[in-house]
Amino acid sequence: MSKIEKAKGFKHTKPGLWLSIGTSAFGVLSIVKDIRKARSEQDNLLLANAAVGALALVTGTALLVRELRRLGDDDVLLG
Repeated sequence: MSKIEKAKGFKHTKPGLWLSIGTSAFGVLSIVKDIRKARSEQDNLLLANAAVGALALVTGTALLVRELRRLGDDDVLLG
């Protein structure tokens, strides 16, 4: 297996999923910043954009957690 193939497969491993969840956590900082800016400027459009971004972040994280649980279910040692 080549290094590129290994790197592509990393996304579907437990460490890869944890890394993805961790990077999603950094997305929260950007969304909080946008929400604060939107409130201070009373910009409803920017607030709506931040809310949609937050919803996408929550949905993406939920999908990653579900994938992580599925990997755990396949593990014979976990029961």
